[in-house]
Amino acid sequence: MPSGGPRHCGFSTTFGEIGNPAIERKVTRMPRSTTLTEDAYRSLRRDILRGHWKPQEPLRMHQLSDRYGMGQSPLREALSRLQAERLVVLMPLKGFTVAPLSPAEMWDAINFRILLETEALRLSIRDGGDGWEGAIVAALHSLVLQAKRVEETGTEADQDEFETRHHDFHRALIAACHSPRMLEQFDRLYAECERYRLPTMARTAPMRRDVQGEHRAIAEAALARDAGRACDLLAGHYRATAERVEAQFREMAAV
Repeated sequence: MPSGGPRHCGFSTTFGEIGNPAIERKVTRMPRSTTLTEDAYRSLRRDILRGHWKPQEPLRMHQLSDRYGMGQSPLREALSRLQAERLVVLMPLKGFTVAPLSPAEMWDAINFRILLETEALRLSIRDGGDGWEGAIVAALHSLVLQAKRVEETGTEADQDEFETRHHDFHRALIAACHSPRMLEQFDRLYAECERYRLPTMARTAPMRRDVQGEHRAIAEAALARDAGRACDLLAGHYRATAERVEAQFREMAAV
């Protein structure tokens, strides 16, 4: 061994510190400002997607502070993140406003989402293993169970849980694409599209489509490794929803 005693190879924590609660707390505790920013981001994002903040509505700091019970610094950081996701826009001399909604913007997001997710689905069907298949089965089962609860109770908490499971199912389909960038874009496009779907679905009559049947058919085709059918079903699933949203736009314009 070279003279001068043992070297630690650049690690800042020695083996003797592993398992020390004080060290673990020091390493894992998140700064309060980071936690507040994440809370602000999640709360604002949820309210925009649910339609609490209307399209093109100014997001004034004093109103946000009153609603979310926090200062301006975490709220500004959250708004910057939401701007990158195209959910808010920064207007010169006016500050942040909720991004507008339009059929053209919706179709642009839907068509890009179809291009992205069908390619990610093809890659996942090609490369996904047993874990990928099991995750799809579990996500579908969880989604169907929650859909039944929503039909029975219709509570806001159940609806929120359904939306979480809906996201998880669609993400599970493409989780084996081995592309972090694809998955990151999936999350952003999902939010953009849900912003159109959620408020519109709340204003319209119950759908005649068997949406859970569509989910099941997509999953079955993916598990059967039938990439062509799975991608066609996924694209049709998204287009059918977009067509319903577009019809709602026309109805609102006619009033």
